[in-house]
Amino acid sequence: MFKTLREDIQTVFAKDPAARSVREVIFCYPGLRALWYHRVAHFLWRHRLKFLARFCSHTNRFLTGIEIHPGAKIGRRFFIDHGAGVVIGETAEIGDDVLIYQGVVLGGTSLKKEKRHPTVGNNVVIGTGAIALGAITIGDGAKIGAGSVVIKSVPPGATVVGVPGRIVEERHKPLADLEHGELPDPIAEAIRLVLEEQGRLGERVKRLESLSGIVVPDDEVRKIRKETIKGFSGGGGI
Repeated sequence: MFKTLREDIQTVFAKDPAARSVREVIFCYPGLRALWYHRVAHFLWRHRLKFLARFCSHTNRFLTGIEIHPGAKIGRRFFIDHGAGVVIGETAEIGDDVLIYQGVVLGGTSLKKEKRHPTVGNNVVIGTGAIALGAITIGDGAKIGAGSVVIKSVPPGATVVGVPGRIVEERHKPLADLEHGELPDPIAEAIRLVLEEQGRLGERVKRLESLSGIVVPDDEVRKIRKETIKGFSGGGGI
């Protein structure tokens, strides 16, 4: 038992650079306390003390802002960073070394008493506000971008972004767990390509007009389009 508690505390230090002392981690990290409450609730659930398990889970939610159903199965070295608004459903299963951020939902899509929540593999990172729905599987080492909605299974090692979630191909070195801002955006990429193609077509039309002797006034839209393309290319970001 004490070995597990020590491992949980070490996990916080390993995954949060803001952690400074053991006392701070124990008293000021709701994600850690939510995990400890859940272990008690899950023990009661497995021993068929359903009401006590649910009451413990409800108390956990009241004290930490994190809702974990006592039936959920959670592996070792699990860490919820910040934690507010996290919801983990009854039949959810989470592997080892998983990191999730605030607002994450592992939800169900069926009213039947069956497996209806996600199964999360080992070494998975799920970004802020991401939602995974249904009895899907998120493979080992996958990364789910902030705000994504995942409704289909994710293969091991994949990176998913967007609504609905899409698997994207990394064009650079592997991302660190905290670098959610560096995740590619397939929607922005698609819009950028469309705007660039439109720009090329516009230049062709302009040349044809010039050869035909047609005088066309300056187009303000062209300038706006260039600024828009610059923004989607990363030059106009915050």
